[in-house]
Amino acid sequence: MREEIRTARITGIWYLMLAISGMVGFLTLHPQVYISNDAAKTLANLGDHETLARIRLLLEFAIVISQALAAVWFFKLFKDINHTAAWALAAWGTLNAAAIMISAMAMGGALGVASSTHSLEDKVIMIEILNQFIRNAWGVGSIFFGLWLIPMGYIVISSKRMPVWLGRVLIIGGAGYLISMCISYAGIKGAWLDMLVIPATIGEFWMISYLLIFGIRPSPEPSQT
Repeated sequence: MREEIRTARITGIWYLMLAISGMVGFLTLHPQVYISNDAAKTLANLGDHETLARIRLLLEFAIVISQALAAVWFFKLFKDINHTAAWALAAWGTLNAAAIMISAMAMGGALGVASSTHSLEDKVIMIEILNQFIRNAWGVGSIFFGLWLIPMGYIVISSKRMPVWLGRVLIIGGAGYLISMCISYAGIKGAWLDMLVIPATIGEFWMISYLLIFGIRPSPEPSQT
């Protein structure tokens, strides 16, 4: 049991690093550098705020690494509880890391374009293409992220080794991510779409807190008949 709690807390550390790097990198710094539907402004930002852009790229690497390691440690934590669901969780998490790696490659390319000797017109065109790669890598990654939350929630509910309501919130949050991205790719826009991922955010921080503070409950005793 002590080893399981240790594994749970290491898992929580990697998940916390994923949350922090995601919030600082994607939610805070990204909009300061990469401007949606404005390649010219993005190009100017890459030149005027190169240090900020490079910090953003490093945080993208941090997201990839922490997501991949969180997937590995979640598998280690859950594999003896439900091997199939643990494999699904690890697979979707790893695919999300791969999607964000594509975004990181595009960011590295954008920095290269900004410092190149190409004409301004060519630079703007290339930055627009790379911006689309970044945006869609995160879009596809969000689908994988939603899929990773669903088996996580299922394991929590079925094993009862964490609060059952935590599992339910994770599944609702995962479904919210999937619905949100499908609606978005269908061309429907609106600030209300952000509401669909709120349960996922609640579930993630609840999971991180539980892993770090409590670890995991002991296996329930088999019922006597």
